[in-house]
Amino acid sequence: MTTATEVAGWSADLDAVVERIGRRFCRIEARQRARQYLAGLLAPLERKNGWHLAEAAGDASPDSVQDFLSRMRWDADAVRDDLRAYVVEHLGDPDAVLVLDETGFLKKGEHSVGVQRQYSGTAGRIENCQVGVFLGYAGRHGYALIDRALYLPQAWATDEARRRAAWIPKTAAFTTKPKLGLKMLERALDAGVPCAWVAGDSVYGADSAIRRELERRRIGYVLTVTSGQRLWPGTVNDWVEDVPADGWHRLSAGDGAKGPRLSDWACLPFRGAPERWQKGLLIRRRLGDGELTFYLTCAPEGTALADLVRVAGARWTIESSFEMAKQEVGLDQYEVRSWTGWYRHITLALLAFAFLTVVRQAAIGGKGPGRPAAPDHARSAPPASSPRHPKPVRSRHRYCLVTLAKTPPAARPPLSLETTNLNRK
Repeated sequence: MTTATEVAGWSADLDAVVERIGRRFCRIEARQRARQYLAGLLAPLERKNGWHLAEAAGDASPDSVQDFLSRMRWDADAVRDDLRAYVVEHLGDPDAVLVLDETGFLKKGEHSVGVQRQYSGTAGRIENCQVGVFLGYAGRHGYALIDRALYLPQAWATDEARRRAAWIPKTAAFTTKPKLGLKMLERALDAGVPCAWVAGDSVYGADSAIRRELERRRIGYVLTVTSGQRLWPGTVNDWVEDVPADGWHRLSAGDGAKGPRLSDWACLPFRGAPERWQKGLLIRRRLGDGELTFYLTCAPEGTALADLVRVAGARWTIESSFEMAKQEVGLDQYEVRSWTGWYRHITLALLAFAFLTVVRQAAIGGKGPGRPAAPDHARSAPPASSPRHPKPVRSRHRYCLVTLAKTPPAARPPLSLETTNLNRK
């Protein structure tokens, strides 16, 4: 049962968050409105749109909320930097995974900035929507979203009338989703965000610029690619026949709603990695129907297969983040049409979501406001043993967070990726 003392403590913690971002607002009215907006996003309201947030703040109309999102002077990018620092302070983990993904925001009409008929992963089909690209942070203390970018379709980027109506800045041009993702990765890494890995779906995994930049910075990656991804001398799908019968290992990529997400996994190394690193093609074979998923990986020499599987599983944390942020803090419930309004609402929603993560971690004994990190309960002890990969022979308002996968114990020594595929040199 939640006590009055705990509620008072949460209120004080929220005040501390507002104080952290307070310097980004020139006037006391804007700072007060930021506190009210965050409190509204965190409140158990039926909806987190302008009317409901205004009512929660005691306003007779949503005019003040709209003014705060559209006309008051404050820098959403500066607040984003504060959000990132807050997440690092409370959830920082040197072995964390940065995760790239996108989500759709279904819209009616054609006036909201960036809206058009385009594919939405949220709906699983082409819909009238906006698309945002996001960078997630997943570590043993929890996960959150730390950066965002609105995808501006070319039809919008070249339409001056629509640009003026939506207050799109002159510096904003058409940029592909992978380039938006790369910019967010560069911002996080330049800011010193502690992490060891990057994960992402095939939109980002297929982009060689992202892979090259991570290799240059010596950041490991496990990036999804499609079956048609080129990998000399053919496509990744052609490599499946190189996996020997005993090359598949049943491992969990994390805990799902029905328990461990077990699949069969294999990894085939290939050349081209930086010194003391190893590149590989990670293959997941789903139990039951045998559907295959492919990942390009780059990891330090000696990295175990189970570690690559753990990183691959971390990608699902961002999907969970989208779902919870939409349900809990109204990530998708905004009523703004402008570029400025979108970035301001999304940034504050991400901050509210990060606050919930930190409060929850403190409640269960992890890192949180005013307390040191607890022992690492999310990470299991390293397995005593795990199978070594043989040399392949070419034949031709309830908030719930899910921790990262525990590496299941195995019966043989950890699988190293140092195994050389003599036929792929």
